[in-house]
Amino acid sequence: MRELTYVAKRTVEWREVPDLKVESAGEAIVAPVAATPCDVDSSILAGHGFIEPPFALGHECVARVVETGDTVTAVAPGDLVVVPWSINCGVCDRCRAGLTAHCEAVPYMAMYGAPIGGSWGGLFSDLVRVPYADAMLVPLPTGLDPVAMASASDNWSLAWRLVAPHLTSRPGARVLVVARGSIGLYVCDIARALGASEVLYVDPDAEHRQIAREFGAVTAETLEPGPQRYDIAVEATGRVDQLALAVKCLAPEGICESAGNHFRPGELPLLDMYLTGVTLRVARDNVRAHIPDALELAASGKVAPEKVVSHVIDWEDLPTALPEKHTKPVFVRADD
Repeated sequence: MRELTYVAKRTVEWREVPDLKVESAGEAIVAPVAATPCDVDSSILAGHGFIEPPFALGHECVARVVETGDTVTAVAPGDLVVVPWSINCGVCDRCRAGLTAHCEAVPYMAMYGAPIGGSWGGLFSDLVRVPYADAMLVPLPTGLDPVAMASASDNWSLAWRLVAPHLTSRPGARVLVVARGSIGLYVCDIARALGASEVLYVDPDAEHRQIAREFGAVTAETLEPGPQRYDIAVEATGRVDQLALAVKCLAPEGICESAGNHFRPGELPLLDMYLTGVTLRVARDNVRAHIPDALELAASGKVAPEKVVSHVIDWEDLPTALPEKHTKPVFVRADD
């Protein structure tokens, strides 16, 4: 079998590795049918990551179950499933508390798509081993398009977590989104669907702004410190200066969710945040805990994640097409 390997800046290649077979009773082997780069993959491909290549890339996909161990009951061969980006057992104290990205049964930061917390491979591979199949795999609801939901492993479900719970506790809230990729666009879609009274989307990319307007957001190319009017801010740029601007725009007791991967240091306006009473969360996402809720919203018909998909590309073209700059390409493979 092959796995797509990141080898240098804007360079990936297929590498042959041994075929996977079920080796324990609780695991499954799956074959990705629709996979897409996470926003952080774009940073890695651009050479901004903090891990030296080579390593298998990819941590967002919908897959077909190929084989299961004897004790797996939640899924069966032939099922379409979402594969969460982080490895989790589902039964340790942290997993039961919903902290699936901090599972105590595996090394810290165990995940697909980067060799931290062990080598688990990547989801741009012909086959993938899922060690805790009953805990990890989430069946794709009938009627949902695998292409539209390829990002449910991370970015789509993360976007749900960034804004949906806050809109439940703050109905009609005003939402500010400062972004550079798919996460922010998904947030715009979800926020409007769940009753935000106003959504401002800030991004220098004109194509992204057009998609945000289709979701009902007002858009701007840049953000200037302005009136403290937003109840919820979402920053997904990976730039501390943009995070600082976002928190300055929060209303008193406002909430800021930072989903950017901040590879470079910076300063925050801590005195302003103190005086305003800002709540800031910068978090590695416990995605498995809320994939079901995010999929339920997707199945409701109130949102349109397919609008964020910029290109649908054949699986065999991954080595040449993945390094290209696309908003949210989805790579599809014939479902044999």
